[in-house]
Amino acid sequence: MRKLFAKAILRLIGWQIIGSIPADDKKFIVTMAPHTSNWDFLLGWLGFGSLGLKSKYLVKKEAFFFPLGPIIRWMGAIPVDRGRSTNVVLQVGDLFKHRDNLIITLTPEGTRSLNKNWKRGFYYIAQHAKVPILLGFLNYENKTGGFGPLIHITGDFDKDMEVIESFYKKQTARYPEKFNLSPQNLLKPGEE
Repeated sequence: MRKLFAKAILRLIGWQIIGSIPADDKKFIVTMAPHTSNWDFLLGWLGFGSLGLKSKYLVKKEAFFFPLGPIIRWMGAIPVDRGRSTNVVLQVGDLFKHRDNLIITLTPEGTRSLNKNWKRGFYYIAQHAKVPILLGFLNYENKTGGFGPLIHITGDFDKDMEVIESFYKKQTARYPEKFNLSPQNLLKPGEE
């Protein structure tokens, strides 16, 4: 039912999902960029739904108030306490160890506002969990969203980021002035 609903809505608003989820990999991180609008979340959620997939994503714990909390939890949200000095990388990475199938979608920009410093957490979570990174995207110029290459990280952050940045340079944000690729300036976890 959700799959048909999501496909119908995307078709109605003129969006197309391209690319595919790898059949052999059951656990991976999806980086989703560019992220400059609240619409990005809804389009991403519909995109996953149109493929019959569910993804988890991280949301600040303050968003889990009634009635929004139960809704976003149903949609796949995992609460994160950004105020405490908890190690989110280890916590999220460990989720992969206890599940047979798990997709977690993260936005390296971490905000819809212009951020000149992408966060490295997505990379370190993938490294800790020993899972690949699938490059997810939204392109408002041609109303397409979907998935690009699957990256099995090498541990050489700079080399892997060259591949990631090259892919995202081709995508157009809803608000292009708020989208920044800055692998040389990426923040390490906890450097906010």
